[in-house]
Amino acid sequence: MCLHKVNTIKELYDLYDNLKGLLDIKKGMADVSRKIEISVCGGTGCHASQSEKLKDELIRFAKEYGVEDKVKISITGCFGFCEKGPIVKISPDHTFYIKIHPEDAERIIKEHVVEGKLIEDFLYVNPATSEKIRSQDNIPFYKKQHRVALRNCGLINPEVIQEYIANRGFLALAKVLETMTPQQVIDEMKKSGLRGRGGGGFLTGMKWEFASKYQNEKKYVICNADEGDPGAFMDRSILEGDPYSVVEAMIIAGYAIGANEGNVYIRAEYPLAIERLSIAIAQARKMGFLGKNILGTNHSFDIFIKYGAGAFVCGEETALISSIEGNRGEPNVKPPFPAEAGLYKKPTIVNNVETLANVPVIFLDGAEEFAKIGTEKSKGTKVFALAGKINNVGLVEVPMGITLREIIYDVGGGIKDGHEFKAAQTGGPSGGCITKEHLDIPIDFDNLSAIGSMMGSGGLIIMDDRNCMVDIAKFYLEFTVEESCGKCTPCRIGNKRLLEILTKITKGEADLSDLDRLEELSNIIKDTSLCGLGQSAPNPVLSTLNYFRDEYIAHVKNKYCPAKVCRALTKYEIDESKCIGCGNCARNCPVSAIEKTDKPAKNPRLFVYKIKGNDCIKCGTCESKCPVKAISL
Repeated sequence: MCLHKVNTIKELYDLYDNLKGLLDIKKGMADVSRKIEISVCGGTGCHASQSEKLKDELIRFAKEYGVEDKVKISITGCFGFCEKGPIVKISPDHTFYIKIHPEDAERIIKEHVVEGKLIEDFLYVNPATSEKIRSQDNIPFYKKQHRVALRNCGLINPEVIQEYIANRGFLALAKVLETMTPQQVIDEMKKSGLRGRGGGGFLTGMKWEFASKYQNEKKYVICNADEGDPGAFMDRSILEGDPYSVVEAMIIAGYAIGANEGNVYIRAEYPLAIERLSIAIAQARKMGFLGKNILGTNHSFDIFIKYGAGAFVCGEETALISSIEGNRGEPNVKPPFPAEAGLYKKPTIVNNVETLANVPVIFLDGAEEFAKIGTEKSKGTKVFALAGKINNVGLVEVPMGITLREIIYDVGGGIKDGHEFKAAQTGGPSGGCITKEHLDIPIDFDNLSAIGSMMGSGGLIIMDDRNCMVDIAKFYLEFTVEESCGKCTPCRIGNKRLLEILTKITKGEADLSDLDRLEELSNIIKDTSLCGLGQSAPNPVLSTLNYFRDEYIAHVKNKYCPAKVCRALTKYEIDESKCIGCGNCARNCPVSAIEKTDKPAKNPRLFVYKIKGNDCIKCGTCESKCPVKAISL
């Protein structure tokens, strides 16, 4: 479709009226005889599994079978069900195919499109009932989700602005510019109760109001798309599936605070998100949604992309601002806050991607409607990147106040391989553990803080009885030590000392006094570090100490790792009663740490083997090569 400049608000409404039927087929609102739409997941996970090639193959076979005029085939954003990707959705008959590869393209065109047959091999099978499910809405993974920030992901083509407009895109901006003053915009945001989804949970409307109060000829809106938490991919997926929502929200924020420039700070490791965001900005600029006198009003605003080098500390707003200015990414002492003196010392607001993705909905449907979702102090939904020992790894958006039990067992499909749930880490390196006793606590900002964790940006790592909690704390400390900017002593030196103590514990070299030292030092770092990274870095240590102290004591007192994860405290053994004397273990050992004994094996002509403990590097090769499972850790 050609891109024509939209000069007035009336022209936008006319364009919407012309386009609003564009998504009827995808929404299942059109007769199947009209056309078939095939949407191929184009998120990073599916993209890595050749979804782009899959799309090309579908187009090729549609031409080969002479149905190219009957079908429309396009890439869309992440459907969220990453465990089952690549995903293909066919509309309007609501067919949801999982784990589709390029070699499956011909079957989809031939059998589904040409012959009108349902390909049952490609359907999701409910493990609880063995039922094959055709519709996305009937899959348990989606039943308790409520997609607001992700509303367009999996629906629109993220590279076609007309599809965004067809789903009420930029109508929130039109409403704001036509009927509301900047103060009314801020009041509506405050009424919605939207809190920042980047980790701090500060009220978005309050942040906007602070910036609006400071008088300056230049102000800035910054979108924080740095997203550095291990296992987190919420913001990336939104930008890949619906970059236009973020663009529209930044324009509205600029109007509210009196800013005419916005910057998206995004890590360079997100090439697909950068590509689609760049396309969205260019299209919005060409159509007149960015630039001077937007939609014929006095509001002017433009957006530019700034690349980050992947420093975790640049997720902190003052470090991010410093990086945009071309300086070393280090946090600054607050106050002054960015709302007063931010980018180039001008009033600045910093909101993350997910926060901004909610903004157009608030103005389209009203703050009161948005505030009906969630809890009293945590309104709306939250997007979580569900990962770890969970059956349904993926991106989920659920109402605030849902319990962890519902997320794990109803949405996530339970723990992998039938193991037992042990803990969930929320908030990444800055967060803490949620344990069995917290499974039924409503998840929101305040409840998580009360149990020693935090919402964070939305990483949710599920752990089972195979995880060692001391090792988990050590993993996050290793990350924090690596990512510390080094500006303040508590974070630069204190976290290294924490890591040293944790390393001693996992090697069986610590004593009980080290646990007291660990706790004392953690609290000192929390109280004295300069920024949120340092202040929250000890959280994984403190929460695991609090809820899993018995594991720490087992490591220190008994020199034993209950989960058999800490290699220094484990050893491999060969069960002589099971050994058949085949010698597979010895032949495959990379360090020749296994030798034959003079004891007869099950086969009397052969002899059992034993592991020389001091030489074993505990690589596990012997265990994997033993045909009778006679070797165990």
